[in-house]
Amino acid sequence: MPQITEKIHELTVGQLSARSGAAVSALHFYESKGLISSRRTAGNQRRYQRDALRRVAFVRAAQRVGIPLATIREALAELPEERTPTREDWARLSAAWRSELDERINQLRRLRDHLTDCIGCGCLSLEACVLSNPDDAFGERGSGSRLLAGAGSARRRGRPEPRGAAGDCR
Repeated sequence: MPQITEKIHELTVGQLSARSGAAVSALHFYESKGLISSRRTAGNQRRYQRDALRRVAFVRAAQRVGIPLATIREALAELPEERTPTREDWARLSAAWRSELDERINQLRRLRDHLTDCIGCGCLSLEACVLSNPDDAFGERGSGSRLLAGAGSARRRGRPEPRGAAGDCR
């Protein structure tokens, strides 16, 4: 890993990539999403302040636990410009994200536990399909699949309905 001396206050995209472990394309993407910023040289080359290293590490750590980029951008926007996220920043933000992560974990557990209940036919129009129709939310509308948009409109126009659209797979 290339070392960057303390005298260097700006990094090229290649240096930032080498130090952060993020691909150059990922850094360009992060910049396009407002997660990091750079200035342009007279030759139109990107130059990043050293604090971009900490910001990239922050973004990648948040992504690893499943935080959406939009949420990460909002969190970084709360920090003063040119200041790197600190341990206290991470603790505060991760505490706010904890309930969202706990809910996702619970959803994944429910999915895992009910996965064997699905017969795997592909139509997912069982009366109480726990995957596409938890708690039979669509059962009140009648039998058959209710998730296909405009399924009845094909019949009204005189065309045959797609297989499974009228609830023929029960």
